[in-house]
Amino acid sequence: MQTKITELLKIKFPVLQGGMAWISEHRLAAAVSEAGGAGIIAGGNAPAELIREEIRKARTLTDKPFGVNIMLMSPNAEDLARVVAEEKVAFVTTGAGNPGKFMEQWKTAGIKVIPVVPGVALAKRMERSGADAVIAEGTESGGHIGENTTMCLVPQVTDAVGIPVIAAGGIADGRGVAASFMLGAEGVQVGTRFLTAEECQIHANYKELVVKAKDTDTIVTGRFTGHPCRCVKTKFSRSLVNSEKNGISPDEFESLTVGALRKAAIDGNIEEGSFLCGAIAGMVGEIKPAAEIIKEMFDMARELLKL
Repeated sequence: MQTKITELLKIKFPVLQGGMAWISEHRLAAAVSEAGGAGIIAGGNAPAELIREEIRKARTLTDKPFGVNIMLMSPNAEDLARVVAEEKVAFVTTGAGNPGKFMEQWKTAGIKVIPVVPGVALAKRMERSGADAVIAEGTESGGHIGENTTMCLVPQVTDAVGIPVIAAGGIADGRGVAASFMLGAEGVQVGTRFLTAEECQIHANYKELVVKAKDTDTIVTGRFTGHPCRCVKTKFSRSLVNSEKNGISPDEFESLTVGALRKAAIDGNIEEGSFLCGAIAGMVGEIKPAAEIIKEMFDMARELLKL
């Protein structure tokens, strides 16, 4: 399935694996890239040299293109920007800010830049800054989210910019891929579906929660404190929402959630972990290799699109 995104990134299938902090490490990224997609290593708040090691480990597992996600509000963003330029990764995805100040550095290194955007205005700004494509991410996504849905956001962004648009949020099978193309996207980014890839290294408790999730089993915390984040419903996440409704301050809320993602992904701590997950979790019912996930997704998409 050839699109502007497969041409841009030199990949077989127009699918990016989401850059999920504490989750998207070298083994998952390499497996997705080997299968013909575009794997991503998440920078998060990790030390820059640790991400350099992750990049080099991924290269021992695949010679296919993969990228790194950088959260621009992270305190280590400048160090990560330098490392990815030195390592000359194929592409960078960015969130939580404007990558403009890094653009020349990355372009000089031959790196494609693909920011995540929650709205039209930021998409236009990213195009003016020199982005090669944008990821229009709807509120159905896991993790930090905007308000606009994928169905509403993607066509508006594709109408507003001339660079390729990648759809994200609520995509777990070929129907989501086909729908994204009908909305004008040239590719998709998938996160939640890869949580249950065999190569994903998250704790077994995390995978079990996703596999067992029903259509109503995600919840959004942080709406009242200005940082909405979608995760699996647990006693802990429900307590966070109740605390917000009862008037907890942003600082108090932050103190309750510090380290919660690590507790989920690494420790499998049901009592104190935030198990980030998209609203599509109810469609994710089994654990299988990343290559099988991608093949099933695009076999279905091709059939629906009559390709």
